[in-house]
Amino acid sequence: MHRFARLVSTAFVLIAALSATVRAESPAPVDGPSWQGIRDEAFGQRTIVDGAAVMNLDAPERAEDAAIVPISIRLADGFASGVKKLSIVIDENPSPIAATFTYGEAAGKGERIMATRIRVDRYTYVRAIAETEDGKLYMTRAFVKASGGCSAPASRDFEEAQKSLGKMRIKTTAAGKSGMAEVAIRHPNVSGLAIDQLSGGYPPARFISKLSVSDGDKLIFSMEGGISISEDPHFRFTYGGNEEDVVGVSAEDSIGTRFSGRSANSS
Repeated sequence: MHRFARLVSTAFVLIAALSATVRAESPAPVDGPSWQGIRDEAFGQRTIVDGAAVMNLDAPERAEDAAIVPISIRLADGFASGVKKLSIVIDENPSPIAATFTYGEAAGKGERIMATRIRVDRYTYVRAIAETEDGKLYMTRAFVKASGGCSAPASRDFEEAQKSLGKMRIKTTAAGKSGMAEVAIRHPNVSGLAIDQLSGGYPPARFISKLSVSDGDKLIFSMEGGISISEDPHFRFTYGGNEEDVVGVSAEDSIGTRFSGRSANSS
């Protein structure tokens, strides 16, 4: 009888552990308290329409590295040209609004792509929210299983990072009727949440807060960013020009240091 009781007790423990694992693996409520707070603060009482028919967010279901989670947002042809802003929201991050992109006249008329890499602090919904010229909001989302991305240590020490701070790689290629460009900036994008392994303290946050990308003298997009964009920020995007165009980039970090660069096509 005692053996049977032990078996029953063991079974209950296993069931409880399995249930806890299932709960941890399961998506949080789509409209949970974190999102409700973000929505109220960022968008107020404005209606947000399901944008699944006109936009797509591609993100890994389970990230290999929570500090470098690749995502790609695609806005459909016919819809994209009317989009003036695009925001990336990470519900459960300490700084949930990762970036807001404001498009300019050189963003292009056809399908629009914006890809980057983000930090994910714990299992969360990642959302892409597009605002059109007429003020309407459209949203799509993906659930990402990752944790610890905001407190992960930097891949390089401070002195090494300073040597290449602000260096840029800007590349343009053809992409059908429009151009495709990549912008990579060497910057640790310090979150302020990662413990310094030598001092045991928390280095102050320092991240790329502003970015402006232009085709000649015409704006492709500007960005306001935060700590949820990964170390060495990287952006891949379509624009209205072609690979022969000169793409210029200016950036500023959160302590006011400015950086700039131009694609290799510049003279």
